[in-house]
Order: sequence, then C-alpha cells, then structure tokens
Amino acid sequence: MIDQIPPLSDDVRKVVEDPARRDVLAALEVMDSEPDPDFDRLTRIAARLFGTEFAQVTLIDVDRQWFRSCFGVDGLSETPTEISFCAHTIAAVDRDHLVVLDMNQDERFKHNRFVVGWPNVRFYAGAPVTVRGQRIGTLCVLGTRPRESVDPDLIAQLIDMAEVAATLFSLKDEARVRARTAAALIKEEWRHALTLEAGKVGSWVWDVRTGEVSCNDTFRRMYELPEVGSIHVGQILDAHDARDRPLVEEAIAASFADGLDYNAEARVGKNGRWLTMRGRVYQRDAEGKPLIMMGASLDISENKQSAEQTRLLLRELNHRVKNTLAMIQSVARQTIKKNPDPKQFIEAFSGRLRTISDAHVLLADRDWSGVQLYEVLSSQLGENFIHAPDRAEVSGEDVTLPADHALGLGLILHELTTNAHRYGAWSGTNGIVAIDWEVLNAPVRGLSMHWRETGGPQVNAPNEAGLGVRLIERSLAKVLDSEVKLRFEPQGVAADIWVPLPLFE
Repeated sequence: MIDQIPPLSDDVRKVVEDPARRDVLAALEVMDSEPDPDFDRLTRIAARLFGTEFAQVTLIDVDRQWFRSCFGVDGLSETPTEISFCAHTIAAVDRDHLVVLDMNQDERFKHNRFVVGWPNVRFYAGAPVTVRGQRIGTLCVLGTRPRESVDPDLIAQLIDMAEVAATLFSLKDEARVRARTAAALIKEEWRHALTLEAGKVGSWVWDVRTGEVSCNDTFRRMYELPEVGSIHVGQILDAHDARDRPLVEEAIAASFADGLDYNAEARVGKNGRWLTMRGRVYQRDAEGKPLIMMGASLDISENKQSAEQTRLLLRELNHRVKNTLAMIQSVARQTIKKNPDPKQFIEAFSGRLRTISDAHVLLADRDWSGVQLYEVLSSQLGENFIHAPDRAEVSGEDVTLPADHALGLGLILHELTTNAHRYGAWSGTNGIVAIDWEVLNAPVRGLSMHWRETGGPQVNAPNEAGLGVRLIERSLAKVLDSEVKLRFEPQGVAADIWVPLPLFE
C-alpha cells in the first residue's frame, strides 16, 4: 500500500526545490542542529490548544523533512520529503494554512505510511514558517482521530504561533551571527594584541576631551606607569624627560592644529630609554576640535645605542687611521734609511706593514674593544703555537689586550721573530725560543712577558742600535708606564716586556 503513495506533484516539488528558499534554509544553519527548548514549548502549546497527540516544527529540504521540534514522539528526527504532509502546506502559496480533517478521505495522503500504519494520523493542521520571505517549514498539529471541523480561532492562533516560530528562527540566527562575529572580533583583538606584544609596540587611544588614555601593557611598561587603573595624558607627559617634553607637546599641538601626523622621539625620565611615538587624530567635532587620537610607541633605545656606538667607532677609527698612517710613515722613513736598496726596503717594510695590518684586522673584527694575547702570538708563531710549536716553548694564560697594547706588542713580536729567523735561535736547526708571561695584580695590574733565545749562534751586542731595536723599544710608547728591556746575551737575545692592563677586561 505504501508503494502506491503518489509522488509529490510538480507544483509542490517546484516550491520545495526553489533555490531561493533553500538558500535561506542553508543560511540559517538550522538543519541537524541541537534540540531547542523554545521550539519545544511552541509544539507543546499547539498540541494542547488543538487537543492532539502530536505537534511539530518542521524544516523541509529537497530530500528530507527534518523536525526542529517533535512533541509526542521520541527518537523521530526526519522523514523523506515524499511522504511529508508539510511539503503540501508550504506549497499552498495562496493560503496561509492547510487543514486535512480526515487523511483517509484525501487522495494525497490516504496511502501514506503514517496514515495506514503507526501512528495512524487522521487529522492535520499546519501553518507555514516564513523567514526572509521564504517558506522554510511549518508549525503543525497531528491527531489520530478525524474531525468534522476546526474552530477558525484555533487556526488563527496556529498561524500566529507559526509567525512566532519564524521570529525565533530569525532571532536565533541573528544571535548566532553576533556570537560568531564577537568571537571573530575577540580572536582578531587577541591576534593584534599578541602581534603588538611580540613586536614590543605600545598602542594607545587618547580621549582628548577627558584626557583618559587607553593603552596596552607594553605601553604601560615603557613609561613605567601603574599596571592597573586608568591613565591620564598628564601622567604620560610627566613621564618624559624634562628636556624632551617641550618637543613632545609641540608635536601634539601641530597635529591638533594642522592635521599632521604626530611624530616625536623622547626619553623616559625614570629609565632613560628612548621612545619614538606616532599618532593621528581620528575624530574631530563639528568645529574641527580633536576628540580622539590614536597611535603607537616603539622602544628605540637599542637603535640609539647602536647609532651612538657607530659614531664612537667612527671617531675611534678616524683616530686609529691617523695614528696608523703616522706609524707607517715613521717606519717607512726609518726602514729606508737602513735599507736604501729598493729590494731590501720592500722586504723589510712589507713585513712590518703586514704586522700592523693584521693587528688592525683583529681590532676591527672586535669593534676596537681589544684583542686576545693568543691571537697576537698566533699571528707571528702560527695558529698551532700552543699545541704544536715550531721550536718554541710557550707558557701563559690568555688575556685581553687593549688596542694600543695589542698593536705595539704585535710589532715587538714581529721584530723579535724576524731577528730570530735571520740571526738568532731559529737561523739554525737547534735553537729554541722560550716565551712565557704572567699577569701580575700588584702593585699595578699588568702583563709581564719574557722572551729568551738559546741554542743559536753566539750573540754580540751591536755597536749601534738598528731600526729593529728602536722599534722594539719604542713600539709601546703610546702605552703609559710600559717598558721593554732588550738584552744581547751571548747565548741569545732576551727581552723583558711590561705592559699595564686595565683593572677589568
């Protein structure tokens, strides 16, 4: 008998499949949603008014009828649209309700499974639920006994209740949209807050009329403002260094008067940190007076320190270049006096020039902050002078040398090693050079270094001090209280070097 159910008529299916109606249904996002007590109250009231066993709020899609509320039946969530009574209700576009007094007498329904079988529906009354001009479902009542008639007042109340159901759908959709929008806004606010926090950006909004400033925690920390409570613009202005406050106030006045973007740099009085501030007036009254100003502040202390360090380094470099050129000119003049032959001059001068260059490279790599003694030694003795020295006995702990100390000591070691290779311990096969040093802390902190050559040719003291001797004795001339004692002992050249060191490396 169920197989004899006639299919939906073309008129009914046309309404059911209408894209505009289905778009509204999809936009409401109510299909397969959780039960709602508000709709359950409507169906309960409708069933009591009509004295029926069942009442429903239905939603109708192309292939299924889904129950938003179903009074009187447990566990029934949907049915095929082909056997839906309510599909005919929404299709009756010329009427605001549909009443079937006896299903057994209606060709459209007398073979329906819910008529010939459980729950044996005989009576039906339904009114369409219309949202945004589209009939998306119904509010209906169903009974197991046929009726002779229905009170028109009951039908009017059913229509009113269907309109209430439609209003509920609209209100709940608006609430859902608002909740989703609010959640998205909160998420976006958190994203912006985290971005500002990660970027260490202080953001602020200034109500010019009241003087109140809303700001994030980063901004409060920048100015060392209270962690909680309201902030007044006067507190922020007072937090600036007194030397910079006039510049800040002048920039604010220019932004108020001329509409220019607020742009200023100033120090915080308590901690001395540099801030850069940018802002703009975003709202004015009818007379053009500023109402709301918004902006951001950035801590640029590191940039300022870096710029200052760069300026110091440039001044230091300029000083060093002048001194180096003077040193090179002096070495060149002295070298050419002792070596008038061009070939001999180039050979003697190039080594000394290379030593100066190597020392400058080391100092430049460390921003002229100092060089390790091991690095100075390795430039003359080779990188493996500690673990695999070439006929050298070296002992002593590494120590940081200031720039002038490193440059002067480098020249001394260059002259000593050059002399040892040409005339001293390393000119033969058996000679050894012993280099040792220690850092003394009393009476004055300083480096005490000793150079001893043994096993080479017998040494005779020269009648006249040559260029190498003068360079050794004068290379530390710029280091106050330094001293170099050079001795020509028969067994080999010896040198005692003393260089004062800073108290802290």
